[in-house]
Amino acid sequence: MPDSPPRPIPNARVSARAIYQTIRRDGEEEMARPMGSLWWSGVAAGIAISTSVIAEGLLHTHLPDSPWREPLQAFGYCVGFVLVVLGRMQLFTENTITAVLPLMARTNRQALMCIARLWSVVLIANLLGTLVAATFTDIIGFATADQLAAFHEVSRPLLEKGWLETLLHGIPAGFFVAAMVWMLPNARGSEIWVIVITTYMIAIGGFAHVVVGSMEAFLLVLAGEVALGDALWNCLVPAFIGNVLGGTVLFSLLAYGQVRQEID
Repeated sequence: MPDSPPRPIPNARVSARAIYQTIRRDGEEEMARPMGSLWWSGVAAGIAISTSVIAEGLLHTHLPDSPWREPLQAFGYCVGFVLVVLGRMQLFTENTITAVLPLMARTNRQALMCIARLWSVVLIANLLGTLVAATFTDIIGFATADQLAAFHEVSRPLLEKGWLETLLHGIPAGFFVAAMVWMLPNARGSEIWVIVITTYMIAIGGFAHVVVGSMEAFLLVLAGEVALGDALWNCLVPAFIGNVLGGTVLFSLLAYGQVRQEID
């Protein structure tokens, strides 16, 4: 009687090679999706990620003015990422690793066009989603005056940084999101903690995330505190560049480098 195949070891960690192959396969599937599916998933992600700013603002209104108010309200920043990641919605900064790993394995013109299509559709859809959320919050007015003031208060640090500082602060944000994507296959029931820990680091560090930052920017634009052009150029463009550098150039290259000699 032939020997039965070995059973998998419970709770054994997934190897780096297996993680790479999982993320690479996810990236290939995402790039093959119809444009309409990517678009509506991206809009939904933009609306959902806006709850990070809403949750931060709501915590701000309920916490006393004390030295520990900011570290506690920063947990609100994690809410939108939990909704987006566990809801499998299209978030641009996740795609800085999922779409890039297939490109590193097979660099050609078609792969470059696919990633350009994916990034452009998802990013524009994300920004439209945050604009819808900001408009609903400010103009339609679901929030009370105190809550709206709190949303503006937690968003104002966005305007305090210079162009280069925002770019530099976008690098660790992109790195942490890519690290979150890389760790999720090993989470196995602890996914929410992986998401919370990595995104809390973005919040507590004051790092710049282009999509969450767009919700903050649109709220301040609608409040008349900054011009739209200034918000786009001084806040979102450098955050975008920093997120790409941190997620793609830094983390993805490191992730690919450690398995390059082990994959086909």
